[in-house]
Amino acid sequence: MQLEIFQVDAFSAEPFGGNPAAVIPLESWLPDDVLQRIAEENNLSETAYFVRNGEGYDLRWFTPTVEVDLCGHATLASAYVLFEQLGEQAPVLRFNTRSGELRVSRGVDGLLAMDFPAKQPVAVEVPAGLLEALGLSGARAVYQSDDYVVVIDDASLLDPLKPDFVALSAFAVRGIAVTAPGRGYDFVTRWFGPRVGVNEDPVTGSAHTSLAPLWAERLGKGVLSCEQGGARKGQLCCEVPGNGRVIISGRGALYLRGSVFI
Repeated sequence: MQLEIFQVDAFSAEPFGGNPAAVIPLESWLPDDVLQRIAEENNLSETAYFVRNGEGYDLRWFTPTVEVDLCGHATLASAYVLFEQLGEQAPVLRFNTRSGELRVSRGVDGLLAMDFPAKQPVAVEVPAGLLEALGLSGARAVYQSDDYVVVIDDASLLDPLKPDFVALSAFAVRGIAVTAPGRGYDFVTRWFGPRVGVNEDPVTGSAHTSLAPLWAERLGKGVLSCEQGGARKGQLCCEVPGNGRVIISGRGALYLRGSVFI
């Protein structure tokens, strides 16, 4: 069997930035173990698969080790492939997913806007050993949603972070986001997910469904400019309209188009 594959750098206007995702269009679903093995072979943080279903698409995402409920950058990459590579003419794409219907709109200058459900993180006590595992001496606050969200005051502390990924994998959350105001953006973030097979994700769209409401409340702003990443970074714009949704916008850049043989 031969499958078409695309690799897209999501949340970047040019290759070698943002977060790479593999995208594989399918005529019909393959067995789950085959989908997982392809994702493992690709060895990217996410491989997305979609199948047309009426006027929309069924969409699923796999890390190298597990299927996940929500992935922002691979959703953006899938929309980029449909709009820019496969000639989709609809102004709004509708994806049926494990997190409900997700919509992606085509904007100006290649900007893609994803409409995701918002999640309001809840303040929690600092979990024992978390700051030590991250290599931080302190934090302004810690919140929990799908991830632990660790808020610090100094953005300059982000790039030097060298977490203990074995220690981080012991925490029973999807991942850990460390976030701060500044560096030319409303907020900046790094995200670590060794528990789901991704030590560090350069740009995690789904994490911003929690990060954006948190920072909108802290800063008193409805539209926020954001950057995520360590050595590799990507840029996002997040809008929190107050209706239980978050609009996450960014660009994509095609790196690879080829074939998978299985």
